[in-house]
Amino acid sequence: MITGICEIAGAIGLITNQYRKAAGIALALYAIAVFPANIKHAFQHVQVGNIPDSWWYHAPRLALQPVLVWAALFCVEFIAWPFKQDEPEA
Repeated sequence: MITGICEIAGAIGLITNQYRKAAGIALALYAIAVFPANIKHAFQHVQVGNIPDSWWYHAPRLALQPVLVWAALFCVEFIAWPFKQDEPEA
């Protein structure tokens, strides 16, 4: 429940001008922080409610976690990779 509240607070922060960048960075750090728990759930077959306990669920979730970190940072313009490359100096 606490992690859900953190996600909702981050989403609310993203829609505000004042807290947008901080919320994006916080959501990226949050995704990094919960990654070990997601690995544990996958390998120890931890059952959480009605969520399926199969690799059809866990594999995409684990594979997309780095994408979520990148997306949070990219959307708040903390990083620009790979779309905006530094131009070489003349």
